[in-house]
Amino acid sequence: MTRLTSLIIALTCLYTTGCDNKDESPKKFILINGVSGTQESFQEIKKTFETGKKNDIAVGIGFIVSYLHYKPAEVELKLINYLSLSEQFELPVIIQLDGEQWWEYRSDLWNWWDENIPGYNPENKKNVEWFNWSPDSAMKVGWRNWGRQLRVRPAPNLMSTVYRESCHAGMGRLVPIIVNWWKNLPEEKKYLFVGVKVGWESSIGVNTWYYPNGNALLDEPEPNDPDYGINMDLLPDRGVKTIGYAAVSTLGLAVSGQLQEEDITKVVRIHLEDLSKFLVDNGIPREKIFTHCGGWSQGETLYSAAVNQYSCPGWSFYDHAANPKNDVTAMKALELSDAPYWGAVEWLYVGEHSEADWENALQNTLIDNRVRYMCIYNWNDIKKNQNAISAIHMITKK
Repeated sequence: MTRLTSLIIALTCLYTTGCDNKDESPKKFILINGVSGTQESFQEIKKTFETGKKNDIAVGIGFIVSYLHYKPAEVELKLINYLSLSEQFELPVIIQLDGEQWWEYRSDLWNWWDENIPGYNPENKKNVEWFNWSPDSAMKVGWRNWGRQLRVRPAPNLMSTVYRESCHAGMGRLVPIIVNWWKNLPEEKKYLFVGVKVGWESSIGVNTWYYPNGNALLDEPEPNDPDYGINMDLLPDRGVKTIGYAAVSTLGLAVSGQLQEEDITKVVRIHLEDLSKFLVDNGIPREKIFTHCGGWSQGETLYSAAVNQYSCPGWSFYDHAANPKNDVTAMKALELSDAPYWGAVEWLYVGEHSEADWENALQNTLIDNRVRYMCIYNWNDIKKNQNAISAIHMITKK
């Protein structure tokens, strides 16, 4: 074969669809959160959407592995199970590694006050957040509202050395499993690995907040707790009690005075950058790493904490699910990123909407060439919404 003939064949492959080496893998993904790790659940997704390798937009699954919440062996088995099901049913996956929102199992990190709970150590005050500049203001309890208010363990001090080392250790048991699975996939199935997500609306004082005099409430019946919740637009306290003092002082940004929004943003940025770098250092390339940063009040600096040199940025879209481009602060933060992709990593079109409305919202979210995926929350609700199901069919069949 002459050099000229080879060149002609190569150019033909670039501009036609008939060449064997053409990459027919999906370019974008609609991933569904809240799918249980059973064959029946994966089969339900597969049967409902029937997308695959040759679709430009493929449907898959986003699942969460909280590596500080359960025994390490249980966490590893959960991950292995999901990856196995992904390959079996040819459903792409994004793997969320969470060490931030749920850390029940690691009482040796957060229990500084109760000798009757395993892991008790007064030094653990350094691993949880404070509501003032002193370790004596360490949290015993926090509150969260994901559909209803509930008590949760105290928020972690994101800058605690012991906490960070525990995150690395937890991820260190899981990342080799992910990398080995990905590397051993047949070439035609490599697309099943969409990536890894770190963070979970990462922030301080939002998904775990602290009510004034909260520690005293721990010994009271939970129904007596305040229930007025948080006001996203009131910074930095969010309308409750400001926390973040532990992380800011550990990082050496301040040890007195009024807590600054910019300091909290810097803490979250370092947190997400550290997790992202850990993934890169352990074999996962930047284009497959996504952060999930918080951001709720237009203009707040927290959005920018999603951006770092090791990952692709991601945010939640609820109020702006109809068109993420209308989230001006997120889009401004995106301008700071040179990453190849970004993600609508938590997304839900809330309310009653027609099929056409759903289709428009999906198109508006995926239209940006740099959007790699959107993750729709939550399957138990979505599968009852025929307009949503039909719109996803329309988008993925185009």
